[in-house]
Order: sequence, then structure tokens, then C-alpha cells
Amino acid sequence: MRKLLLYIISTCFFITAEAQNKPCSKPEFRQFDFWLGNWEAYGVKGAKAGDSRISIILDSCVILEEWTGTPNQGFTYTGKSFNSYNAASKQWQQTWTDNTGNTTEFLRGEGSNGKVVYYADKVTGTKGESFMRRLSFTKLSDDKVRQFGERSDDGGKTWSTEYDLEYRRKK
Repeated sequence: MRKLLLYIISTCFFITAEAQNKPCSKPEFRQFDFWLGNWEAYGVKGAKAGDSRISIILDSCVILEEWTGTPNQGFTYTGKSFNSYNAASKQWQQTWTDNTGNTTEFLRGEGSNGKVVYYADKVTGTKGESFMRRLSFTKLSDDKVRQFGERSDDGGKTWSTEYDLEYRRKK
């Protein structure tokens, strides 16, 4: 009985110590948790743009987005993003890849409670032009998040809206 009790105590200590050693449990890694869940996304005019499932993977180190757009003329736009806090650079990063063969890497990002803002400094357009992207996520409430995508053709001096979505948590 005594050996069993010592085994249980040592196992509990090991599990507790192991949980504390997981680097992605630190507060800076949790700044984007407000986006976790299942969502419907709507444009500013109220039309449904798509559905998104946001989950946490890889020992809580990556926030995975799985986007499915509303079908348009027989085509359904889909994509995934991997969102993570880079402890070395102390910045948020996102890699977005979609079913049209496009990838955008947001290698700079700032986080705080209720807001994450990403920057892609060099994006190449379909005609070979180079521009910047800024992508903001703002917690509006426990059940609403705003995703605001912008583009700059002049090195970040001015920005134009690419899209503005309101995510509404599915009930």
C-alpha cells in the first residue's frame, strides 16, 4: 500500500511539473484564444461569407483555422491558417494557404488581450505587383470577433480595405 501511495504521489508530481514545462501555456501564447470555436462569418452588408472552425493543436502551440466559404458559381473557396506565437521574435505569425494555390505569410504580429494584428510585408499579386497586407482580429464580445483585412500599395503609408468580416459564434 505504501509503495502504491508513493507511486501515486510521484506520478502526480511528474504530471504537474510536466504541465508547467509546456512553453505554450504562458500568457503570451493565449492572447488569441478568444478566436477558438465554431463560427459563421458575415460581411458588412450582412451576407454570409462562410464558416470557420478554430481549434488548438500541437500541445496548445498552434491555433488552426479551417475556412469554408459560401459557394459562389459552383466554386467553394477553402483555406487553412496556422497561427502561432514565436517566442524567439516575440511576435505572432500566421501562414494562410488556400485551394487556389495561394499562400500568405504574416511574419510580424502583435497581440494583446482581445486583439491580434498581423503584417505581411511582401505579398506578390496575380500581376506580379508587390504590396503589403495587414490583418486584424478584434474580440467584440464572447460571441463576436471582427476580422479586418487591408492592403497597402505604398509601403504602409495608406491602407485600403480588402474585406471586413464579423464572426458570430455558432450556438
